[in-house]
Amino acid sequence: MPNDKIRVLIADDSALMRREIKRIIESDPDLEVIAAARNGQDALEKTIELQPDVVALDINMPVMDGLTALQRIMMQAPRPVVMISSLTQEGARITYEALELGAVDFVGKPDGTISLNIHKVAHDIIYKIKAAARSNRSRLRLRRQKLPLVSRKESFAVSRRRTPKSDFDKIVVIGQSTGGPNTIMDILPLIPEDFEAPILLVQHMPGTFTPSFAQRLDKNCAIRVKEAQSGDIIKPGWGYLAPGDIHMTIAPRGMGNPGFIIRLSKTPSDTLHMPSVDVTMMSVVKYLGNQTIGVLLTGMGDDGADAMVHIRRAGGRTIAESEETAVVFGMPREAIARGGAEFVLPSYSIAEKIIELVRS
Repeated sequence: MPNDKIRVLIADDSALMRREIKRIIESDPDLEVIAAARNGQDALEKTIELQPDVVALDINMPVMDGLTALQRIMMQAPRPVVMISSLTQEGARITYEALELGAVDFVGKPDGTISLNIHKVAHDIIYKIKAAARSNRSRLRLRRQKLPLVSRKESFAVSRRRTPKSDFDKIVVIGQSTGGPNTIMDILPLIPEDFEAPILLVQHMPGTFTPSFAQRLDKNCAIRVKEAQSGDIIKPGWGYLAPGDIHMTIAPRGMGNPGFIIRLSKTPSDTLHMPSVDVTMMSVVKYLGNQTIGVLLTGMGDDGADAMVHIRRAGGRTIAESEETAVVFGMPREAIARGGAEFVLPSYSIAEKIIELVRS
């Protein structure tokens, strides 16, 4: 009988971590560990020899570190790689480098390189390996053309300068998961500094990583980007990243003041993801209806698909990423199937469409 299990190679220099991660992976009947590597060189050689479906790759390893091994794997035997990294500031920085080099996703070790509490992220490890196995192999092979970043001191080709205003006519909500940190770099850096709408961004990501992710986006974009805080006044030309492990919603400022503010909450507590794309989008469309522009990018599952339907019914506009560029064509596919996608576009065409919809 053919073996339909997802074949996984583990790479970690700790025998304890190799054993515990293998135990977690093989607790799922759809997964099997075909080999374990003790350093990056060993991981590269076994990847070429065994051709696993997914590689679970540690970052800090001797002989050849995880980043170097990732680069070599992507050059010599491209396949989905999930990074296993420590939940530290330095770990976050290196993880983003790994995502830029082609890793599909990452899992944070709860307490350092040797994590005795690795079982706390067992669900994440299984979920993300399965998502990686469904990823777009051709997308992994793409060598992203480095687009010139739009300086905040420069004008943008399609920009029409307007007098700054304290309110906005449209609001953009973007949801993404697996593959999202890299995909968003096809979009946000192309939004001009004088953009007339605020952008709310929801990425499935642990709270330890979102501050660094927001800083990275802010550095690479013409608009200002920050990790959202409760009470932030929502302003055009700004991007607000939902913090990890909490929902981001909006609410009227109240007390006779126009406009809206950010609210952060653990409610609802029964969602599969926190932050949830559905929760944020539904909050926005509740107050702003046809002023809402929903964008759903790469990711496994269906978070955001129902909200995209509600946005369309309210007269708003919606964009789903096409299968051509989606690392995992799950969330956008569900939005399309349910009738929630007015436009289906590759990631490199989405910024132009967002600008057009805001200014139409």
